[in-house]
Amino acid sequence: MFLEFYGLREQPFGVTPDPRFLYMSPAHREALASLYYGIESGRGFLALIAKPGMGKTTLLFHLLEKFRNSARTAFLFQTQCSSREFMRFLLAELGVESRDQDFVRMHEEFNKLLLQEARAGRRFIVVIDEAQNLDATVLETVRLLSDFETPRAKLLQIVLSGQPELADKLASRNMSQLRQRVSLLNRLTPLSVEDTRKYIEHRLSVSGHSGPLPFSDEALVAIARFTEGIPRNINNFCFNALSLACAVRQRVVDPALVDEVIHDLDINQHVTEIPDLSDTGHEPFHLGISKSFLASHDAPDIAERTARDTLSPAEAKAYMRQLAVQLKDWKRN
Repeated sequence: MFLEFYGLREQPFGVTPDPRFLYMSPAHREALASLYYGIESGRGFLALIAKPGMGKTTLLFHLLEKFRNSARTAFLFQTQCSSREFMRFLLAELGVESRDQDFVRMHEEFNKLLLQEARAGRRFIVVIDEAQNLDATVLETVRLLSDFETPRAKLLQIVLSGQPELADKLASRNMSQLRQRVSLLNRLTPLSVEDTRKYIEHRLSVSGHSGPLPFSDEALVAIARFTEGIPRNINNFCFNALSLACAVRQRVVDPALVDEVIHDLDINQHVTEIPDLSDTGHEPFHLGISKSFLASHDAPDIAERTARDTLSPAEAKAYMRQLAVQLKDWKRN
């Protein structure tokens, strides 16, 4: 384990959404401020959109922590469900057993909780993560929840968080009523090269690291490009890079180590067979190479399959790989 090697108290690049490790990039800071202001102002419906791995869940936990002493909160992530299951999950998160209740009764129970919190002067916040998975009927159920209100204020604040597919759903024609109620829409964008550096520095610092960063400048640029600035990808890459550096007793991750990690993380290196793309609608690839040529260059499998002098895209890819290997061997000789 590299923790002792790098003087760390805990794992800096873990996979759990720990708010302590949340790095506030400009986009994250803006989204958090907007969500906080929206809830404080009683806007009702808010939305957060981002690609997978951008830290939505961590940001939402951080948001709810700010309201821990002033609001009743529920965090839902079971979104592949029916409307009845959704209400049951919601009440269970609020500590209410509803297994044998019908849909109408569950609505009444939820309304009772809303009124209790309103009389106590507390906000009521429901965060729905991975909301892009919600069926249209469940989204309609969520919309109807927001009908509980007084003449002066919304009793319920709902945050819909999800991947870009959520925006697609909200933009659809049959979701116009819900879309009109979303008063604030926030997006998280990938980290820049500079923010990738700051992100890595932040996580290492929280974990107890002091001193120079164990990544060279060139390595950081390569990491930012390979991970596309997505925090989850950065975590995975840095874990592998520091593990490898520790194994070879190297204090600083350099471009050579980065290249090795990129090679190790390339899933294509572990694929047992190339998928057959011949049924995808693509035209076969005409190489204009004879069967005898392929056979004479140690490509018997492909030669057997090219009696018609055509290859599917998958076969062409396999041939080009074999040819590249043969060219390398030819250069050496």
